[in-house]
Amino acid sequence: MTAAAFKSSAEAVPQSGARLLVSTLERLGVEVVFGYPGGAIMPVYDALAGSKLKHILVRHEQGAAFAADAYARKSGKVGVCMATSGPGATNLITGIANALMDSVPMVCITGNVAQGLMGTDAFQEIDILGVTLPIVKHSILVRSAADVPAAIEEAFHIAASGRPGPVLVDLPKDVQFATTSDDYGFHIPNDTPRIDHDAVAAAEAAIRAAKKPLVYIGGGVKIGRATEALRAFVAATGIPQVSTLNALGTIPTDAPGMLGMLGMHGTRAANHAVQDSDLLIVVGARFDDRATGKLAEFAPNARIVHFDIDASEVGKLRAANVAVVGELKDGIEALTARMAGGPALDIQPWVDECVDAARTSAYRYDAPGEGVYAPALLKEVSEAAGDAFVAACDVGQHQMWAAMHCRFSKPEAHITSGGLGAMGFGLPAGIGAKLADPSATVVTIAGDGGFMMNIQELATLKRYGIPLKIVLIDNSSLGLVRQWQELFFAENYSEIDLSDNPDFVKVAEAFGIEAFRIDRRDQVSDGIQRLLAADGPCLAHVVIDPRDNVWPLVPPGKSNAEMMEGS
Repeated sequence: MTAAAFKSSAEAVPQSGARLLVSTLERLGVEVVFGYPGGAIMPVYDALAGSKLKHILVRHEQGAAFAADAYARKSGKVGVCMATSGPGATNLITGIANALMDSVPMVCITGNVAQGLMGTDAFQEIDILGVTLPIVKHSILVRSAADVPAAIEEAFHIAASGRPGPVLVDLPKDVQFATTSDDYGFHIPNDTPRIDHDAVAAAEAAIRAAKKPLVYIGGGVKIGRATEALRAFVAATGIPQVSTLNALGTIPTDAPGMLGMLGMHGTRAANHAVQDSDLLIVVGARFDDRATGKLAEFAPNARIVHFDIDASEVGKLRAANVAVVGELKDGIEALTARMAGGPALDIQPWVDECVDAARTSAYRYDAPGEGVYAPALLKEVSEAAGDAFVAACDVGQHQMWAAMHCRFSKPEAHITSGGLGAMGFGLPAGIGAKLADPSATVVTIAGDGGFMMNIQELATLKRYGIPLKIVLIDNSSLGLVRQWQELFFAENYSEIDLSDNPDFVKVAEAFGIEAFRIDRRDQVSDGIQRLLAADGPCLAHVVIDPRDNVWPLVPPGKSNAEMMEGS
């Protein structure tokens, strides 16, 4: 911990560590905290009463972490969650890992047993710092009440600066009870890496030498608040673009030069453009295996210009010919200025080729039959909601359909568990996103498998009257696992049958939430209108054919050029 000026006053009113925690959160501008109380964090909950903080009582600590994660993604602020020691703390772990994988700024505050009991196997004692060491950006064990303000300030700074991530702050119970008149302030260091303008010049030269350049957009653009800068670069150069899952909406998904998502479930136009390109301008992406497919055959003819704030990502999986390390916004703006000062790029044949490929391989929505076709339904939901649409997606087939078929006008409109792929994310994430922006039309898109993992958060929706809309796509199976078993495991359907699901409409109604069922295509438009027009939370239970698959698909271990197409 870095201590700056030490302040002490004989007249200062002593405050407990718990009260200092709450007052520091208030001073830092925190408005919403997600949590669940318990014995080791009870002093903090005592101090919460009468504070300016809005505490959201979730019904499982994993829900608190996921909700705080989505709150951060939608608001651009640091998400905050709290839990008690032992099982409360360990229930946060999946959410903490999720935030690390997707670089989400989050501060997780846990209570712990008193310091004198640490190491004695006390009731609900767990070494949560040790347990979470591989999945946090940083962690702090607060040893005295006087250290609480500086610890919280440091946690917020670390969570939000550079490449964001989760920070754990562990508060022993004796620290929460202890009183102090002292206050150690945290000195915020100026540690932002400066852009190397020689590297930017080298990036310009590489772009001007290319005949088939392509912008490969990663989630770091949104995280680095560089969306407008990248849009300006694309407008100035006309270079076509592809997007990772977590970057969808950075360039509106229906923009002319946006070829769509690349990778395992990417568009044919995006994957073939990557394979044919001679230069990839990689902005805030990390060459994830779901995006690259067989890495040795990924973009075989392309040189790499890599922009990233995290130097450890540059060259980690693919060597960069040019590396620009630092704030993405600064690097992209510097590159755009240089490009604007020179002649226009001579890439029109390549642009025409990419746009024509996108047009000729565009998705079709005229699937036969009377049953609900999920891609068409999700496309219609996003279009009906318009620019206010925000999708909080769970993980599975529905997640891929949403990524492929929904319209996203901005990057914060698409919130999903990307790197970790955590089922159960959708419902609490929808809660966090809606609380972050009440004016948005937030729609949780979930499958029956993931929805059951945090279904208890329907009680949170009801308690706080959060008008979240839920599209629950039910194929009575673990759909993505079933699809892989069909294609790659000789149709050995092992443990994917969920045909004993409850009646989700009745379940939602039991929680006091409006719900209805859609199982025919002619019900879709009216159902979407009813869902979006509902005053409060509402669930649309959408029944689809269990045999429906997500297409296209790059088989495991194959190049992105080897895409499978379904019937």
